[in-house]
Amino acid sequence: MKKHYQYDVLVIGSGAAGLTLALSLAQHAKVAVLSKNAVNQGSTWFAQGGIAAVLDDQDSIDAHVADTLIAGAGLCHEDAVRFTVERSKEAIQWLINQGVNFTKENANGDYHLTKEGGHSHRRIIHSADATGQAVHSTLIDQVERQPNIDIYEHHVAVNLISQADAGSRKLRCTGAYVLDSEKDTIHVFQAKVVVLATGGASKVYLYSSNPDSASGDGIAMAWRAGCRIANMEFNQFHPTCLYHPRAKNFLITEALRGEGAYLRLPNGERFMLRLDERAELAPRDIVARAIDHEIKRLGCDCVYLDISHKSPEFISEHFPTVKARCLEFGIDITKEPIPVVPAAHYTCGGVVVDKNGHTDLQNLYAIGETSFTGLHGANRMASNSLLECIVYAQSAAEHILANLPHISAPDTSPQWDASRVRDSDEDVVISHNWDELRRFMWDYVGIVRTDKRLERATHRIKLLQKEIAEYYSNYKISSDLIELRNLATVAELIIRSAHERKESRGLHYSPDYPDKSPIARDTIMIPHNFAGQDVIVSKEVSPQK
Repeated sequence: MKKHYQYDVLVIGSGAAGLTLALSLAQHAKVAVLSKNAVNQGSTWFAQGGIAAVLDDQDSIDAHVADTLIAGAGLCHEDAVRFTVERSKEAIQWLINQGVNFTKENANGDYHLTKEGGHSHRRIIHSADATGQAVHSTLIDQVERQPNIDIYEHHVAVNLISQADAGSRKLRCTGAYVLDSEKDTIHVFQAKVVVLATGGASKVYLYSSNPDSASGDGIAMAWRAGCRIANMEFNQFHPTCLYHPRAKNFLITEALRGEGAYLRLPNGERFMLRLDERAELAPRDIVARAIDHEIKRLGCDCVYLDISHKSPEFISEHFPTVKARCLEFGIDITKEPIPVVPAAHYTCGGVVVDKNGHTDLQNLYAIGETSFTGLHGANRMASNSLLECIVYAQSAAEHILANLPHISAPDTSPQWDASRVRDSDEDVVISHNWDELRRFMWDYVGIVRTDKRLERATHRIKLLQKEIAEYYSNYKISSDLIELRNLATVAELIIRSAHERKESRGLHYSPDYPDKSPIARDTIMIPHNFAGQDVIVSKEVSPQK
């Protein structure tokens, strides 16, 4: 049976960003949180490394800002970086107050801080090597205790709902059509404010460290609703994912390299020292590209990450999750190296927002990996992502609470019309298109791009989108079809953005344009101008000091 729900705030996504925002609103608003699957199955749960924050007296806000700007290859917005870093200590304290059990260094209660690629100081606070699970499980426990927050698991947003605002005569977002995937029914969820916290889009690639839910839903929905999207060409490939035929999406945390692990070729030789003076602690784009180069140069399947020179006790204490997972595949990391390959890991671009997480569409916010804040630039520095989730969720919550009393309840939207569609007996089309999309994105729009590869990808995505649109128009929708449609939209945005960037910078590398342009510009895509065409513009980033 179709239902019609009314809330003050609708949060689409149940990771660190979405739950932090919901908790920050719970005392003053009625909140609905939508989760595509079980609430603990998003990317946050699987994050291993930790959260970057200025917590040590030897560290400083200026140092953290400078490290982030360097890693971002000139494209970070310095005001966004400073805004985030200045609030890092407060964000960590909030998590501690919620009950997150971060790893202690000694009996005095000092927290253990580790170091990762691109960082000049030890500033990564963590919970062993399962920080995401510690943060996410704590937030879930807190949310479940709040009477003003309702969680809807297995609910997948299909499209945003917009209405004309009576006061300003502008469009405003008033909710979403949502598929209950367990009951195969589409409901209407309406709210004064809608927040996209759906994560990134790394599942657009064949090999990814992300769970299957990372299909770019929020980015695609915002684009269809008329919001600007920026810097989608910058997809971060994590250098070290476990390479094993039975392993799926298992990330080998960067903290191993932070604690002294070496990258080795199949013959045991270290190779990062001859490529970058920071060796294994170079930023992720450099390490991932180096591994990709060595694999292709040698024609081997993988390289190896070796921490076996550390004591078994040290490894067991600091990396229990990695050790246990590798043992499941017959790899004892205390005695032998780990086979690793790069995999798509993080979407640095996204929906353009301000410091409050507000988008171009009135009453629509985007936070976390879905958003483009300007923090990450051309390459996200390790462990800045969870920090961004907490900081911008809290900032958005403050802005929402200040404006909520002045927002009228939306008009009732019509129910979803499925009268002209039928059940499909050809779901093989979905699985085939999903596979083809991810394979050509990996081959043509991966770690290294060329004009010729991008042209091939452009041709393929146009044909696929035509097939998907036809299927979407004629058959009842499913969660797989929703994700495929969104992935195709995101793939197009990535391809077009990559085609537009005629340089190599950060995560975007092209042998056709190997040099970095002297002027740093964001790639901003604007949907549906007055002529009915999408527009791509380049906006120069303010010079960084």
